[in-house]
Amino acid sequence: MATALLLGTTASVALAQGAKPGDVSGSASISAVTQLNTGLDGGGNFSWAGGIAQGEIKRQFTPEFSAGFSLRYGYESWHFDTPSALGATAPWGSINRPGVGLSFGYQATRDIGVFVTPQIEWNYESGASTGNAQNYGAVVGAAKLFSPTLYLGLGAGVYRQIDKTVAFPFLIVNWQIDDKWRVNNPFQAGPAGGAGLELVYALNPDWELAGGAAYRAYRFRLRSDGPTPDGIGRNQGVPLFLRLTTKPAAQARIDFYAGAVAGGQLRVLDANGSTVSSSDYKLSPLLGITAALNF
Repeated sequence: MATALLLGTTASVALAQGAKPGDVSGSASISAVTQLNTGLDGGGNFSWAGGIAQGEIKRQFTPEFSAGFSLRYGYESWHFDTPSALGATAPWGSINRPGVGLSFGYQATRDIGVFVTPQIEWNYESGASTGNAQNYGAVVGAAKLFSPTLYLGLGAGVYRQIDKTVAFPFLIVNWQIDDKWRVNNPFQAGPAGGAGLELVYALNPDWELAGGAAYRAYRFRLRSDGPTPDGIGRNQGVPLFLRLTTKPAAQARIDFYAGAVAGGQLRVLDANGSTVSSSDYKLSPLLGITAALNF
């Protein structure tokens, strides 16, 4: 779920309106996230807390073509009641999620842009080997500017999540309905899922309120000396959120998140990808904060 609190819209690499050749732009963000104590349907409870740091830099090489490079690092510290539905001992502890990515955007016509963003992450429990913990793939898509207040498009992601290939489509949208309301993608599409949708209301020039949802699912390699040696952990669910944002400066913002994860499931698989144990979990409270700067 941590990826869900990263800023940015996927289509931004495709529609660089107003950027001139040689222009360089960047962004940086840091987030803190926690999924509060939650009951597993098969017995026991869990919670986790963590953080994410991310930076990106992008250059406009020609009027039509831009490229960028990004770095991110995510960390989650998990706590389980034991025994629980997932075994007599905690199935995993701390999860690390470093990653790098590229972004390429091409303005095919004045109002149509296409993009591709290849990425690789290493998702692993502390103490596990990173050699077999890769999640890699790419997001591709195209968007059309229909008017100064509306662009729409379609995208798709294909990723190898350690031992399984997953694919998903998603809608690209940024619609300024009027001077107060808009609909857009709140998150970046990536290894854990698509960009989601949110409805935003501008309270005033410095504050806005939003609500939205996205689907997230990710896998990570377990350590060799744990209860499932070299196995795989999996977390999936649908974060439903409210966001309150303040803009203390023209290029800075702070996002406060509160919400819940619906349809959640945790799963433990062995080294061959066979399920060892799994459990759905109840509606799970989620809190987060993100500080971001564009430059």
